[in-house]
Amino acid sequence: MRPLQISADTAVKLAEKLNVPLEQLMHMPQHILMQKLAELAKDESKGGNE
Repeated sequence: MRPLQISADTAVKLAEKLNVPLEQLMHMPQHILMQKLAELAKDESKGGNE
């Protein structure tokens, strides 16, 4: 599996937001990353409405 095709800055910011090591993020399957991003967006939108 090849690493994700994202910039270094984006990778660092995503790793911090998702609370995962950078190396793990870069080798994470794309469908799992998209699922985690969707959960993060849902949590952030829920927190903004309260």
